[in-house]
Amino acid sequence: MTEATDSTDSDTLPLQEPRLWRDGQWTARVIKNEEDDGWAVEMTRHGDPEPALVGPWTMGRDKKNPKPLDGPAFSTLVKTAAEVIRRHEQQLHATLNKSVTVTARNDQRVRVALAIVPDEDSPSATLTAYDDADDSELASVNVSPAFRLTASSAAAWIESDYARPR
Repeated sequence: MTEATDSTDSDTLPLQEPRLWRDGQWTARVIKNEEDDGWAVEMTRHGDPEPALVGPWTMGRDKKNPKPLDGPAFSTLVKTAAEVIRRHEQQLHATLNKSVTVTARNDQRVRVALAIVPDEDSPSATLTAYDDADDSELASVNVSPAFRLTASSAAAWIESDYARPR
């Protein structure tokens, strides 16, 4: 008879200890603060290489050891860490995706979008023009990821009949 194996990773099983709480997505770990005599808590999303959030943690009543983690604190930490990740993703998206709307020579409103694809070996970018009235694509070209999209560069591209910018 063969023994059944549990395919669940023990690092993601729920756990509730005074200095370590874990649910299906997050791990909270109370750690010694290296910069002073206090304590810190780190929140790590499962599968991420480093914590999403590291912050100070409250001392316990003995003023020597950390206050134990509990359910309400863990819930608050999860919400805060998820918000940090969400804001980071929004910032990254805004850095990689820009758009401006300009008026072309025939009074047509054109939205020009720059989408950058970061890649260590071969980054790329695409410049795309859309009719602002119906969002139909007017033109699209590959450009350098270093291309700076401004109202004037968008207008110049439109004026060139969408020739690839240099």
